[in-house]
Amino acid sequence: MRLDLSTWKEIDEYLLKSQAVILPVGSTEQHGPLGIIGTDTLCAEAVARRAGELGGALVLPALAYTPAPFNMGFAGTISVSETVFSALVTEILAALAHHGFRQVYVLNGHGANLEPLRRVASAQNALDIHIRSWWEFPAVRVLRDELYGSWEGMHATPSEVAITQHTHRIVDHAPIPAPEPLTPEFIASHAGDRHGPPDEHRRQFPDGRVGSHSGLARPEHGETLLKLASEACAAEFNTLWARVETSP
Repeated sequence: MRLDLSTWKEIDEYLLKSQAVILPVGSTEQHGPLGIIGTDTLCAEAVARRAGELGGALVLPALAYTPAPFNMGFAGTISVSETVFSALVTEILAALAHHGFRQVYVLNGHGANLEPLRRVASAQNALDIHIRSWWEFPAVRVLRDELYGSWEGMHATPSEVAITQHTHRIVDHAPIPAPEPLTPEFIASHAGDRHGPPDEHRRQFPDGRVGSHSGLARPEHGETLLKLASEACAAEFNTLWARVETSP
């Protein structure tokens, strides 16, 4: 069930049976030579909507404008400050609490969102907030590793490109070579999209990929990844809501 396609009366009816919602959050940023700019948002949105269908959950419109300053050296990226992003999420949560919602399941698709989302969640007590990135589900992790191994990399990953190939379109391209592999030390120090200034970042990763061989992506991979992530999201959403629903 999508909030943007519902009437207020339908939301009233939904609130009688559940006070939990799914909020997909992504980004608007470059995703290498093969990935489309809306990749993070489109992945989070696709998983959230499928999970909503499977679990009977209400899904909010996706947040697409989020922090991505390191990618501003690539045309098309739109980055907002963490302050603006945090303020917007805070206002959205306040509106949901006002209407009687009790739990928000944030389905994330962009690493740089995680720290500000966690700060916002920890600063408020009106709602139960759960934050989950779609790639974290165990079954998804296993398949990503089986399909791509270390070539999953950190940005413009073949798994996320594969999902958008399945859900939206395939960018026609000639075969592309693998990027420079990342060291374990680099991965550890740059987790959560802790990358440098945009000019420096583009010099280091001129085609936008960060250790990710997106040329390995296939739409059939995306179909399976989407299925696994959506099923896991629906199951976790309903389990978490059942705990809140029965709490005093």
